[in-house]
Amino acid sequence: MGQTVLALKDATLTLAGNAGPVEILKGITLDVAQGETLGLIGPSGSGKSSLLMLMGGLERATSGSVLALGSDLTALDEDALARFRRGNMGVVFQSFHLIPTMTALENVAVPLELAGVSDAFARAAAELQSVGLGARMDHYPTQLSGGEQQRVALARAAAPRPAILLADEPTGNLDGVNGAAIMDMLFGLRDRHGATLVLVTHAPELAERCDRVVRLADGRIVGEDRMKAAAE
Repeated sequence: MGQTVLALKDATLTLAGNAGPVEILKGITLDVAQGETLGLIGPSGSGKSSLLMLMGGLERATSGSVLALGSDLTALDEDALARFRRGNMGVVFQSFHLIPTMTALENVAVPLELAGVSDAFARAAAELQSVGLGARMDHYPTQLSGGEQQRVALARAAAPRPAILLADEPTGNLDGVNGAAIMDMLFGLRDRHGATLVLVTHAPELAERCDRVVRLADGRIVGEDRMKAAAE
């Protein structure tokens, strides 16, 4: 494995709740290496998605530090965080988050245009081809199946060639066949672009394909496993 691209040290996350502050994450210390595939597993409410959001700068640590590619995300303001994410991270959510008034092609081109890529639409088209949606580029999200929408979301996350790809339950809303296809595509993106992949999953078959799996419970890391299949 390469150098460390994500480093959390004693990171905590406390959010305001109806009955007062709620400790979501409690003293998380974790390093992720360049090119590594890390699975985050644990019961609902254990803090998996919150940890992923900390890594992506979508939530700000209450205390401790979160370094991504050497930048301390806790020290950046919202504008700087947005610029950092745009240049370095791709995020795939369970619920797709596509822009409904834009075609598949436009959805994928948006982050490229924001990043100032001159051939944004050509690259977006190539990325959609790579996820098997060459014939669906001009369709709007409502004209696409769940599996197709998730593929558009994957293409959008991967098109800027991010160093870090974060995926929150990427197969959670899909049936077995579509889920398996998205899984293959995620790992294909990692192999093709050399990205570091961190994913939250409840799917054992997805976790088994990771290099390492970290288990969370009640906002803490309670164990980790190097996966045998990845080590072989």
